[in-house]
Amino acid sequence: MGASVRLVGGPTVVLEYGGLRWLTDPTFSAPGEHAGGLVKTSGPAVAAADLGAIDVALVSHDHHADNLDPTGRELLGDIPRVFTTGAGAARLGGDVAGLDPWETVALTGLGGERVAVTALPALHGPPGSEDVTGPVIGFLLAGDGLQTVYVSGDNASLDVVREIAERAGDIDVAILFAGAVQLARRFDGAYLTLSSDRAAEATRILRAPVAIPVHFEGWAHFTQGADALRAAFHGNGVADRLRLLAPGETCVTP
Repeated sequence: MGASVRLVGGPTVVLEYGGLRWLTDPTFSAPGEHAGGLVKTSGPAVAAADLGAIDVALVSHDHHADNLDPTGRELLGDIPRVFTTGAGAARLGGDVAGLDPWETVALTGLGGERVAVTALPALHGPPGSEDVTGPVIGFLLAGDGLQTVYVSGDNASLDVVREIAERAGDIDVAILFAGAVQLARRFDGAYLTLSSDRAAEATRILRAPVAIPVHFEGWAHFTQGADALRAAFHGNGVADRLRLLAPGETCVTP
């Protein structure tokens, strides 16, 4: 059974999957400057008030505004199940659940579907950057009769992608956080998220027939956008797998 994926903007998508409505890394604030000097350049294509009911939020990390901005943070209080890192759960409080990499929880969809949610490793920069960039996780959604969906979170490492491919097997739908984020004064300009070429290579490693890049528009610090993604997927021979959504656009995976 396929999934419906709607890009809200930045890293935020509404995913209809397994009889549940999921939200990734909520960013719903208006354009402007946020903590850490991050500048949001465009608002969400769907306002928080127009989302409808959300059953589950998947928050790769809470400590960077381009993954959880103030309005997104407020929204979490209206969502019954929220999963993030252990450190993030401690900061957010309430009923937010912290997961360690490879920890799995089971949820039940509206039609009785059983969905396994597994936290996955992610490296938000080059090796050794963890103490600076902080803990981040990705997510794997799977269930009988359902496609397997990977949500990368802010991962920059293809070695991490290879580990996931080895342990999780083939991925049907890869939602990849791209944008080629770089900080000139940190880590000698190394990527903090997937570059466009790395997103294309990650698609090959995961053997994913559908790749949906997100986290490449809406913030000033993203250095590669839609054109770079198209070129990279074409150059790496995986253009047929690319589903490049504009904010507000929806695709249903086959």
